Amino acid sequence: MLTELICGRHAWVKDDLVTEDWLVTLPEACLYELRDVVQHLRRKPLPLLLLRPDDFRLDECRATMNRVRQILDEGVRFAIVDRLPLDGISKTEAKGLFWLLSTLVARPVAQKLDGTMIYDVMDTGLKADAGTAIRPDKTNTKIVFHNDNAYNQTPPEYTALVCLQTAKKGPLNRIMGVHMLHNELLRRYPEVLPRLYTPFWFDRNTEHHPDEDRLLSAPVFTFDGKLMARLALHQLRNGYKLKGEKMDATAVVAIDALEDVFVSPNLWLEFFFERGQLQFVNNFAIVHSRTAFEDYEEQEKKRHVVRLWLREKGDRAYPG
Repeated sequence: MLTELICGRHAWVKDDLVTEDWLVTLPEACLYELRDVVQHLRRKPLPLLLLRPDDFRLDECRATMNRVRQILDEGVRFAIVDRLPLDGISKTEAKGLFWLLSTLVARPVAQKLDGTMIYDVMDTGLKADAGTAIRPDKTNTKIVFHNDNAYNQTPPEYTALVCLQTAKKGPLNRIMGVHMLHNELLRRYPEVLPRLYTPFWFDRNTEHHPDEDRLLSAPVFTFDGKLMARLALHQLRNGYKLKGEKMDATAVVAIDALEDVFVSPNLWLEFFFERGQLQFVNNFAIVHSRTAFEDYEEQEKKRHVVRLWLREKGDRAYPG
């Protein structure tokens, strides 16, 4: 267990940040390369999963995405890339450009047990109940601070998003650093930290084989020289429902402490995720959330965000 405050650029609060820490603008030379990719693929189409950066001239894009990777590994651990030129191209073409840029950061991996690589974050009108395959990102409800795929044994190292269509109203995205979160718990609620280093039950959202346990047992925090968080309170609470157990009293107090820190606006950055922008986070060092939103009735106008998970270690399949 880590018992000392963490220092450094990765242990930021909102007032520590300047825009240059996290905003990366795609230079005109990079946009030119991306337009050239679109023209090439219109002449010589390929399935998205076969697209490789080495097959195109992407020198400027490679330099830009190397900067993004540096921010994710050594800087504030998240970056907004502004932005893809969406006007005049199809959603399929936009996904292809997003795939190529993200692949320059790290290797895309499966996001579901069936091998799904490209994941559409859209409101389906369904409800994310315990034991179902419905994830909160398939709804328009508020999603609290979390790491992506924290309920999997091998979560992705990085999460990448691109906004293809905004909603009628909202949502606001929020970014918070795991190191600062741990610091704040150590300052306010040091008594709860030991419980957060011991296992909780997580619902695996049916992403497992029939002969495997539908629950994952894991702590919220681990420290082996590097701090890592598994924050997924929706799946954690559903895990106890599926287990048929009440959460122990110390766990309840620890979760309440986490949620108290979550509502401290001086600790996180809030922004509107605009059409064409890309969001990258170090999934071990950043937790993110969004507010609820109101969407359009027409399907073609609905909010549409596309997600990739990136991981250099392990297998490319979902279990890792």
